[in-house]
Amino acid sequence: MRLPNIAPTADTTLAAALDDAIHHKTKPLGSLGMLEGLARHLGLIQRTVAVTIDRPAIVVFAGDHGVVAEGVSAYPQDVTWQMVENFLADGAAINVFARQNGCALHVVDAGVNHDFGQRLGLVDRKIAYGTRNFAAEPAMSAARCAQAMEHGAAIVAELPGNVVGFGEMGIGNTTAAAALLHKLTGIPVAECVGAGTGLSPEGILRKQRVIEAAVERHAGVDDPLAVLATFGGFEIAMMAGAMLKAAELRKVLLIDGFIVTSALLVAARVAPAVLDYCVFAHCSDEAGHRRMLEQLGGAPLLQLGLRLGEGTGAALALPLLHAAANFLAQMATFASASVSEKSDAA
Repeated sequence: MRLPNIAPTADTTLAAALDDAIHHKTKPLGSLGMLEGLARHLGLIQRTVAVTIDRPAIVVFAGDHGVVAEGVSAYPQDVTWQMVENFLADGAAINVFARQNGCALHVVDAGVNHDFGQRLGLVDRKIAYGTRNFAAEPAMSAARCAQAMEHGAAIVAELPGNVVGFGEMGIGNTTAAAALLHKLTGIPVAECVGAGTGLSPEGILRKQRVIEAAVERHAGVDDPLAVLATFGGFEIAMMAGAMLKAAELRKVLLIDGFIVTSALLVAARVAPAVLDYCVFAHCSDEAGHRRMLEQLGGAPLLQLGLRLGEGTGAALALPLLHAAANFLAQMATFASASVSEKSDAA
């Protein structure tokens, strides 16, 4: 995949103009809390004080994982394709939340172990019928990993709006995400693994041991893209490519939970400037996500105890992006409203 040309968003002149616009709204300084920083962040991404949220979309990437053969999930692999069918039938949580927030929803078959045929509403970018079992061999070849990233880039390049939320579906993908977190940061595996779809303590320990054995088997793999190919999933690779392209196009990246953030972890190792374009929707209840956010310097907007995936956290955070843009655009200033500002002596 071509390395992206992502421009950092730092701009001292624009930052000062955004701060001036925010501080002169009819409110005490800093009283809108994180919304003020969010408005500033959006302005730097969009290179303007006239921030807009235009035709936001959430893209849900789905793929299967060979590592489920190791008993790392409480649910069978068939749940992946069954949930894709649920997305297409408008019956999942992400459908509800995207609809209530006026957000377009796109569902991508990145590598599900099922034949869907030609389906309305399904974007078919299947690389293969799931990855291989990384406990025994690399999850995918370097060529297939690059192909997945290229597909992700092409998908977001066709989206008309300026905000892209990321979601995923794939039984076994918390195992892949935990392995990526360990390999890319050195955080002990025990601190990376969690319950995923609802594993018992014994199941979590089994997942940990599977990852530890796989890491030992693939001990020589260190390059971020090689780590992605070895331990990742087609949906994770597709998201990483999509994130890099979205940032190159100066779109806002609305980052969901543990699996989505694992894709960002890879993307940020390839092109650190991608982080300038990210808004972190929430901190997941999945073990390891907080550690991911710490590694990336991400400050989540919400903490709701979510661990569903699908992009649900991104959809729930979207109204906060609208609020940040709208107060900057529509709220009166002290001067325009003839309201007295705080005394310098106070």
